[in-house]
Amino acid sequence: MTSTLQPASTTEAVTKRPGRWLALSVLVLAVLLVAVDATVLGLATPYISEDLKPSGTQLLWIGDVYSFVIAGLLVSMGSLGDRIGRKKILLVGATAFGAISVLNAYATTPELMILARALLGVAGATLMPATLALIRNLFHDPRERSLAVGIWGATASAGTAIGPIAGGFLLEHFWWGSVFLINLPVMAVLVVVGIKLLPESKNPDPGPWDMLSVTLSLVGMIALVYAVKEAATHGFSGEAAAVALLGAGALIWFVRRQLTLPTPLLDMRLFRNRGFSAAVLADLLTILGLSGLVFFLSQYLQLVQGRRPLEAGLAELPAAIGAVAAGLLAGRAARRFSVRSVVAGGLAAVGLALASLTVIDQSTGYPLLGAALLVVGIGAGFSFTVTADVILSSVPKEQAGSASAVSETAYELGAALGIAVLGSIVTGVYRDFTGPAGTPDGAHESLGGAVEAAAGMPAQQSAALLDSARQAFVDGLSLAAGLGAAVLLAAAVAAWFMLKEQRLENAG
Repeated sequence: MTSTLQPASTTEAVTKRPGRWLALSVLVLAVLLVAVDATVLGLATPYISEDLKPSGTQLLWIGDVYSFVIAGLLVSMGSLGDRIGRKKILLVGATAFGAISVLNAYATTPELMILARALLGVAGATLMPATLALIRNLFHDPRERSLAVGIWGATASAGTAIGPIAGGFLLEHFWWGSVFLINLPVMAVLVVVGIKLLPESKNPDPGPWDMLSVTLSLVGMIALVYAVKEAATHGFSGEAAAVALLGAGALIWFVRRQLTLPTPLLDMRLFRNRGFSAAVLADLLTILGLSGLVFFLSQYLQLVQGRRPLEAGLAELPAAIGAVAAGLLAGRAARRFSVRSVVAGGLAAVGLALASLTVIDQSTGYPLLGAALLVVGIGAGFSFTVTADVILSSVPKEQAGSASAVSETAYELGAALGIAVLGSIVTGVYRDFTGPAGTPDGAHESLGGAVEAAAGMPAQQSAALLDSARQAFVDGLSLAAGLGAAVLLAAAVAAWFMLKEQRLENAG
């Protein structure tokens, strides 16, 4: 039987809200805020390592605790937006995001930095589901909505370019905390303009907000991701198994509770739609395969190849350019060809690009890196834009916040798992390098630590240490790229079969 993604629009008239495109410009500012913050962290990591001197484990926590917290809270915040109003939760979250960015900028210890990133995750959990849900309610015409989602995704990709370039400029002229302060002017414009332009929308009959479900969702997601991280970093242990059981138990309880509540926090019936489930799975696997590699790529460009921060930021520009272009064309391509061909083809392209990075070494030329990044951007732009459109068009507009939250949860859970698993592979391979006599223990914690240690050693020992450490880092990065490629190619195969006969809505 043919499954189409049209239940959301068959019962509502296609209306075009005045001022919807101006309102969209405010929403994409929120997306820009999150994308810039995520990308500048990678550039700032070597400086954070030098200043705060985190251990290898603490450095991974700085990188992924934001995703841990946001993954645990997205469903709850998406549902809360459906209940109290998506405009309200977006503006409150944006204000908090800006304020907590200041705490990130002035963190003085690894522990405080980890706490600041966690709090930023709480604020960030309000932003992405609200923006997609508001798009669902602003744009009732399916073709307009596809374009709006494409612009939304393209802005996120543009943020990945703006972040490294702006961050690189700031790091060359100011201290590392300045990269977080660039959130403040964006937040200010978003709040001031958003108050005037954004329409409020919410579920007219939302029911109560079940706090037990909120707790179960938070505990289950954080515990499960933490267990994966610990097992990847330190090997399977009794502690990791116990935490994994706790997380799995909490999530099973959460699902069972949603099936019995008259107004659940998350309507589990959404997953009966094959297109919805396939889109969510594709997003999770894609980000899992990409995130660990992306987290370490900025370190490779700076600490292995010796590029300055601004140069490293510009080097990553092809990925954003490809994603912006693909995002704007994705909806049209999916209607002309098919949803599954665009999504599966995009994922396969990303997988092949990652596979090409398994051959990199310390002196790999930029043409290979730039070409791979361009293909990654194009493939991800096509895939993410179409899956977001699939998810939005498969639910009634009253549930747009919850559905968007599921999409973003898959994204953030994939990011957390990717950094935990692939990042831990890089770290594990790196730690085993053999340095010259007198190499301090801190050099084995991170590549930034090795660069700092080498600065205080005699020239011959310093060169030997740096060469050994950089080679170990590249070996780990190559292994992570290979595993990421395998994940993306598997996701492409799954998408091809699960998205069979799915199609986007047409204006009717």
